[in-house]
Amino acid sequence: MSANGFNARSGAPAWSVSSLLLAVSDALAARFASVTVRGELSGLTRAASGHVYFTLKDANGAAAGLRCAMFRRSAQMLDFQPRDGQQVDVRGRLAVYEARGELQMVVESMQRVGAGSLYEEFLKLKARLEAMGLFAVERKRPLPAVPQRVALVTSASGAALHDVLTSFRRRAPHVSLVLCPTLVQGAEAPPAIVAAMQAANRVPGAEMILLCRGGGSLEDLWAFNDERVVRAVADSDLPVVCGVGHETDITLADLAADLRAATPTAAAELATPSRDDLLSGLQQRAAHLQRRVAQRLDAAAQRLDTVSLRLQRPAQAVRLQASRLDLLAQRHEAALRTAVSRAQQRLQLQGERLVRAGTRQRLAADTRLARQAARLQALDPRQVLARGYAWMEDADGLPRVSAAGLTPGQGLRAVWADGHAQVQVDDVTLNGPSPSARLE
Repeated sequence: MSANGFNARSGAPAWSVSSLLLAVSDALAARFASVTVRGELSGLTRAASGHVYFTLKDANGAAAGLRCAMFRRSAQMLDFQPRDGQQVDVRGRLAVYEARGELQMVVESMQRVGAGSLYEEFLKLKARLEAMGLFAVERKRPLPAVPQRVALVTSASGAALHDVLTSFRRRAPHVSLVLCPTLVQGAEAPPAIVAAMQAANRVPGAEMILLCRGGGSLEDLWAFNDERVVRAVADSDLPVVCGVGHETDITLADLAADLRAATPTAAAELATPSRDDLLSGLQQRAAHLQRRVAQRLDAAAQRLDTVSLRLQRPAQAVRLQASRLDLLAQRHEAALRTAVSRAQQRLQLQGERLVRAGTRQRLAADTRLARQAARLQALDPRQVLARGYAWMEDADGLPRVSAAGLTPGQGLRAVWADGHAQVQVDDVTLNGPSPSARLE
């Protein structure tokens, strides 16, 4: 090819890279000026400028992928928050990204169709495992306060291993970190992670497990949503700190772990306290102990000085005790006299009250007796007879209170206040109905 842009052998013009890409872009624009594509969001990122970049994949798991760009003006018109795993319909135009010569779709609008096959599977599995209690708060175990050996389950060649090692060297170089390498992505990753978790539980002296992996799309992190991995985390004999992906990535292994960390670095920081913090705490405790020991020694020295002074002057101590005994004897005697005086006053007062009470009771009894005697005297039949009345009774001594029932010639006994006489009925005259008849 000559320098003028023609192929000297064929005589056909030679394309420059930019010219060819521009021609292809024009051809795509003419053929696919506006096209709608349905697929599943993957690897979605939002730039600081507001532009959204993602890959659109077939929901059936095919390997085909279409890189897409949605500029800020179009992204601001979305009525939902797009995220990995969602199934959407996007409308836009096909173009060629000249910087890399890649086919891409410039998306002008996006409409949500469903949750996407992977995300839908994630939600179903999450609901089932949650119903089985694998994510219950009661299962969470506390982490050891100052662990000495930690088992690390991650890829031996991943960035997560570098992040965790850097954090441990910086914060806790005294902690022994044992690597249990495993695959963290792909179809072979779930059984490999389960085997690594079992190996981590068998590490001699290990007190906890770190399960870590760097960030990625939903497909990249899918091994940590596998039920086998989730159960291995939940059934671990040692407490598990799970740091998979970035802050926005949440896997089922995170939910089953005893503690979830946003990133692998955060998992390392949560697993062990900083050596500087521990040393600072020890220094503070040492200073506190020194102050307390000094205070105890000062107090003991003061007590010893006091006891020494007392031993040097025993006579003064005896006089002081004798003075205290005299004072106590005086107080006792005064208290006894006061108690006796109060007791005498109480006895005198009670005697006076008893005399007054007896007098009142006797007067009341005399009054009641006189009143009863007056009532009895008023009811005495002899008092009635003394006013000129007579009491009539038959031969049997029964009172005859009515003329009814008397017969001429019947003998009666008349009783007056000053005597009695035998009388005989000559005639009976009734004034009206007899009392007994009226009662009947």
